[in-house]
Amino acid sequence: MPSSTYALFRQAILNRQPVTCRYKGKRREICPHVLGTKRRREKILAWQFAGGSSKPGGLPPGGEWRCMFVDEITLATITPGEWRTGDGHKWDQSCVDKVDIDVAKLR
Repeated sequence: MPSSTYALFRQAILNRQPVTCRYKGKRREICPHVLGTKRRREKILAWQFAGGSSKPGGLPPGGEWRCMFVDEITLATITPGEWRTGDGHKWDQSCVDKVDIDVAKLR
């Protein structure tokens, strides 16, 4: 059975809504694009457009793709705002092995 955070991300993808959450101790503003599992752990591929970053130099201007384990995400909430995406989601991603939902394949 999927976690409550997984269900929230699924809803955000279906409705193209941004999510605010904490991941690796940093506040993140993201738009989840792909949701599923990797090695049986729930995982998302998301476009992070604001918030903190664990990388030196922080988040690049405009944002960056992020691959995150759902069980390491806390305080996730759907927030009002514009749906955002970055270049390159048309390529085959390797973040999620078993894809449940992919925003690029929704109509």
